[in-house]
Amino acid sequence: MNSQQIEHYGDELYRALTGADPVAPLTERAPGITIEDAYRIQQHMIARRVQAGERVIGKKIGVTSKAVMDMLKVGQPDFGHLTSAMVYNDGAAISMAGLIAPKAEGEIAFILKDDLCGPGVTERDVLAATRCVLPCFEIVDSRIRDWKIRIEDTVADNASSGVFVLGDTGVDPRALDLSTVGMTLELNGEVAATGAGAAALGNPLAAVAWLANTLGALGMPLEAGEVILSGSLAAMLPVKAGDQLRVWLGGIGSASVRFTD
Repeated sequence: MNSQQIEHYGDELYRALTGADPVAPLTERAPGITIEDAYRIQQHMIARRVQAGERVIGKKIGVTSKAVMDMLKVGQPDFGHLTSAMVYNDGAAISMAGLIAPKAEGEIAFILKDDLCGPGVTERDVLAATRCVLPCFEIVDSRIRDWKIRIEDTVADNASSGVFVLGDTGVDPRALDLSTVGMTLELNGEVAATGAGAAALGNPLAAVAWLANTLGALGMPLEAGEVILSGSLAAMLPVKAGDQLRVWLGGIGSASVRFTD
């Protein structure tokens, strides 16, 4: 895929984002698109957001569960960028007006205190470089119409990132076994999903190590102060205006969010 095509699809996805107006799958219109092409499109889309005044403040890891890998017919996760326009505080009200087809995921978020640059980053390195972990909602959204995505579509679309909500209190992960942290996700006061840390590549630490090593191969470090979303601990949950959600993570805490028109 040449640079003109990369820019065309990156601009298209940026317009879909800002206008909350989805587009047809890229894989239907550009059947030769590769993962490498898709990441280049993602970078162009992020560059447009930065040009508009946003800052990159972290990364997200997607496709961490075997079920999603099987659905997309891939054998590894993907990643996207988090920007300053995406983050909300605990208890926030999020308007549906800027979203297309949002789905909520309960996750463990990492805040780094040191840089991490692969290759060779281990789970122990991730633990040493982490300032704290927090409960998190990632509200994924797709600029691809009806979520008809293949891996190249979601990668190009910044790993289907929407917005995210961070809990108020950080916890030292050294006091926890993150693989066994239990999660309960409530929708309008009723339990809607449960999961555990092991859903994210066996351990959220392994997911962050994968990200550090993948980015390191591209010459990109994870930097101190960045927020890293380590992957969903249960199935995505569609949300609509009026919904209220709370996620509980054993030993870490809780976070809540509500959705308005």
